[in-house]
Amino acid sequence: MIALLVACVFFSLQSPRFLTPENFSLIAQQVMVVGVLAIGQTLVILTAGIDLSCGMLMALGSVLMTLLGSRGGMSPMAAIALGIGATTLAGTINGLLVTRVKLPPFIVTLGTMNIAFALTQIVSRSQTVTDLPPVLTVLGNTMQVGSARIAYGTVLMLALYAGVWWFLRETAAGRHVYAVGNNREAARLSGINTERVLLAVYATAGLLYGLGSLLAVARTGVGDPQAGQTENLDTVTAVVLGGTSLFGGRGVVVGSLVGALIVGVFRNGLTLMGVSSVYQILVTGVLVILAVATDQWSRKGA
Repeated sequence: MIALLVACVFFSLQSPRFLTPENFSLIAQQVMVVGVLAIGQTLVILTAGIDLSCGMLMALGSVLMTLLGSRGGMSPMAAIALGIGATTLAGTINGLLVTRVKLPPFIVTLGTMNIAFALTQIVSRSQTVTDLPPVLTVLGNTMQVGSARIAYGTVLMLALYAGVWWFLRETAAGRHVYAVGNNREAARLSGINTERVLLAVYATAGLLYGLGSLLAVARTGVGDPQAGQTENLDTVTAVVLGGTSLFGGRGVVVGSLVGALIVGVFRNGLTLMGVSSVYQILVTGVLVILAVATDQWSRKGA
């Protein structure tokens, strides 16, 4: 939170447009897709795993939704359900490979990332899907809140964070996620079905990626087969900046929202300052390294 406030103060001194309600509403709309994907990434990282496939699964889900809803003769709601179902199935497959075949999450999700990318290009023929029915883009509509306009997708993102925060904090199943990430063998010996926990985490992450697909479609108004190529880095950046340990077992999901906002504020502020997008990526990489280094130092201190 301190880092976010410092960044806001710095960019407000650099550009008079930064502290306007319109700009903050723009940042919220830019963050909502990565913010929802980061919830799924947080759950996976809390179990000491990592998911490199989140961006490509989001792109696959968005292309399926838009193709089926605009050209496949299917009702938009059914197209949305199938798109979310496809990403949930992919997440479940990730979980099965991790729990039953005992493959490392890094390798599993790296393979899934490439498969999802290839399927996205094949299904869409590398063409952007346009002329979408209004139902697919309704979450991109905005409502007036004071002097700013807030997208309905942003409200959905905040609701998802509140729900997952409550689940992790107040339920036994949520505490099991932390236990598995902290020490999987100890969790198993204490009676926790670790394989079921991991499978549920990856399946839920896939579901959240499907919701991220819907938000991406709502925000851009198209099904873009080239989307999702940087979201895996962006979500890991948000999660790590938010204080979740890459070693598992420690973190708060709301911190990932703060981390996503930090990335969004930096990119927006640098854009207002006229800084090239290449340097924005450079700053993001530096932030990741600093966050992981801080996590390492805190673990050693503990």
